[in-house]
Amino acid sequence: MHIALFGATGGTGREVVAQALTQGHRIKALVRDPTRVPAQDGLTLIPGDVLDATATRQCITGTEAVICVLGSKPKQPPIEARGTAVIVEAMQASAVRRLIAVTSMGAGDSRRQLNPLFRWIMDLSLKAIMQAKAEQEQLIRASGLDWTIVRPGGLTDGPRTGTYRHGLDKSIKGGRISRADVAEFVLAQLDDRHYWQKTPAVT
Repeated sequence: MHIALFGATGGTGREVVAQALTQGHRIKALVRDPTRVPAQDGLTLIPGDVLDATATRQCITGTEAVICVLGSKPKQPPIEARGTAVIVEAMQASAVRRLIAVTSMGAGDSRRQLNPLFRWIMDLSLKAIMQAKAEQEQLIRASGLDWTIVRPGGLTDGPRTGTYRHGLDKSIKGGRISRADVAEFVLAQLDDRHYWQKTPAVT
């Protein structure tokens, strides 16, 4: 499949690139600094910023699905909602319908799936980012696209294990999961309609 990827330089994005290319997919990735991503067969880098509508549309045009793993760092203006608004508009204009976006457990109606201590920590240090992720989810839900919102637990840099829990049950709690396992789950959604128009947790 030909995939447009946003967030390729982040930890989860790098895992998506590596695993997708191994599976035989082709990727167009929008990156502000192409030197941060090694050249690889099957990978096309589009220089630019997700807030640039022209560059974002160039990345999406001609692809079959979009994977969005945008992320922000504390003390920086959150990019999740603003970037997703541009992506959604470009998808609608380009007639590309399949969108898989990674947000976080704790966003939207999954807040109580986190333990109280972690909720307090998020409110203290990640409030702006979580608000941006909640707005991001609202934009996606209202987009009319064929979307899946993936909500991982606490991310680690551990190896891919293939052993994790996923689903819609609110009893699933926010444990840790490697970025490699999140990437595996995200790519599995490309051809699987089980979670279309849904927000599975993965942990």
